[in-house]
Amino acid sequence: MSAIDSFQNSKTVRLKGSHGKYLVAEDDEVSVTQERSGDSKSAKWAVEFVESSDTIIRLRSCYGKYLTASNQPFLLGMTGRKVLQTLPPRLDSSVEWEPIRESGAVKLKTRYGHFLRANGGLPPWRNSITHDIPHRTVTRDWILWEVQVVEFLPPPQIVVEKEDCFASDETSPTTSQSSQSASFSRPEWDGSPPKGSDGRLIYFQLANEYGEVENESEELCIAFKGFQVSELAGRLEDELGIPGLTVCTKSPLNGKLYPLRLHLPPNNATMHVIVLPPSSKGDPSHIIPDP
Repeated sequence: MSAIDSFQNSKTVRLKGSHGKYLVAEDDEVSVTQERSGDSKSAKWAVEFVESSDTIIRLRSCYGKYLTASNQPFLLGMTGRKVLQTLPPRLDSSVEWEPIRESGAVKLKTRYGHFLRANGGLPPWRNSITHDIPHRTVTRDWILWEVQVVEFLPPPQIVVEKEDCFASDETSPTTSQSSQSASFSRPEWDGSPPKGSDGRLIYFQLANEYGEVENESEELCIAFKGFQVSELAGRLEDELGIPGLTVCTKSPLNGKLYPLRLHLPPNNATMHVIVLPPSSKGDPSHIIPDP
């Protein structure tokens, strides 16, 4: 499992350092420190993915500020620089972190090669947070963090009739290739209820070439074993006989579609997804709104 998988499908996380303390946002809405208890809201960080990358995240405090690698030295003459909560007018590389897996934990690297570090020792180092490149062996574990998921992203909730889950298409079983290329339509579906199947239930709706679901009340359903999005896409392609599908989720906040990333949520949680056909340009991303 890659480091970014620790944050996939996570809404909020806690970060526990090598000293057994949690990364917390102080109530002055500027400082970032460490505390033994991870129960407070200040120890929870909202996860945001950077749209242009599958490996970079942002972390937002309970005060709406971003975890920021500043240029301010922590102490004059020392290499460590302050980590703060900020809300810059433009989200730049100072609020971007790349998770890297090491020794069963995660390191968070800035775009300039520094790492988020939980400091120990005597004051003023004790409980402080800086970003730095560790050189001494004794401090190398200080950049390792245990990621604890507090909240998972919920699947989009769509109200449907129970019997519609396994509804069959009553249209003609033969659909010409030319009619599919002219206007995408839902092919015949004659799947049976996956009773007694292991894995999770995947409820899905088919969109047209513009990313629009023509019938919001109708969902189909399959039982699926596995956690890879690529495997799910392949299963749906086999079921529907349509290659090049993109599996998306609908944001419960703004209704926009977002492609699923590497892995599905754990614990075989039931999911609701939207399936996009291959676009006429060969790139389905043009019908997916920017976040």
